[in-house]
Amino acid sequence: MPPLNSERIVSRFLPALGLFIVGISPTLQAQDLEPRSYSNSPIGLNFVVAGYGYASGDVLTDPSLPLENVSNASHVGVFGFATTFRAFSQSGKFDVIVPYAALSARGLVNGLPRERIVDGFADPAFRVSINFIGAPALTAAEFKNYRQDFILGGSLRVTAPLGQYDSEKLVNIGTNRWSFKPEIGCSKAFGRWTAEIAPAAAFYTDNGNFFGGQSREVAPLYSLQSHLSYTFMPGGWAAINAAYFVGSRSTTNGLENDDQQEGMRFGATIALPVNRYQSVKLYGITGYNAHRHHDFAAVGVAWQIRWGGGY
Repeated sequence: MPPLNSERIVSRFLPALGLFIVGISPTLQAQDLEPRSYSNSPIGLNFVVAGYGYASGDVLTDPSLPLENVSNASHVGVFGFATTFRAFSQSGKFDVIVPYAALSARGLVNGLPRERIVDGFADPAFRVSINFIGAPALTAAEFKNYRQDFILGGSLRVTAPLGQYDSEKLVNIGTNRWSFKPEIGCSKAFGRWTAEIAPAAAFYTDNGNFFGGQSREVAPLYSLQSHLSYTFMPGGWAAINAAYFVGSRSTTNGLENDDQQEGMRFGATIALPVNRYQSVKLYGITGYNAHRHHDFAAVGVAWQIRWGGGY
């Protein structure tokens, strides 16, 4: 197994930008495909990430909306910041993602063709992750001798209702409500291979100003994601990703809608170091609903710059 040098740390910590669609759809918020979320890095590292993603499909807008023959496309720019810290004897991290999206949606509303083109900030997401086992808080000098075995950790992601929202429109970029996503994750290294699994649940507050002042509730969305990654060079790795999700039935003005979500997401990710302090990540995601119909596809790229931690 190659040594865990500083270049390798650069790429392994890079947050996956499955988060680039946060805020566009309540369903997608619990379906992120993020390999190597539960890994270890020296404390005191800081990261800035800039990315771009393109997505298309019929789930970028709220699936409970009275829309038919929906066609959506979005371009999303993302800015993120992350930092690592000591959490008792283990390592932890804090990150924030701020997306800006341009969304185009076409479909039938009550049998009539409608189109909505809108751009603006999506709901920002804040996350705290703490490792419980297997990821000791180490300085950069101490980290040189670290080798991963088994890691168990947890995280909480909070999405704030700060994105673009117009209650007179059915299609919006923001959701006008808070969401909370607790997650437990474990990661096991087998030489150059790393296997991960992470169950999670997303909970939503009510939207009291939905489409003309209606009240809307959304049930929790449960998900399970797994990843298998391979380190092929110092700082470079590739991963295949999968996720299952179910739930998120909505209720409008006390009336429950027949819109429970269920499906799968599949993806691939590759991370490559540029130099000691920078790296780039490419990813692709595709999705199917419970009826095995293709409903979502996305591609993206992210660039990361790292500093601090004693390097």
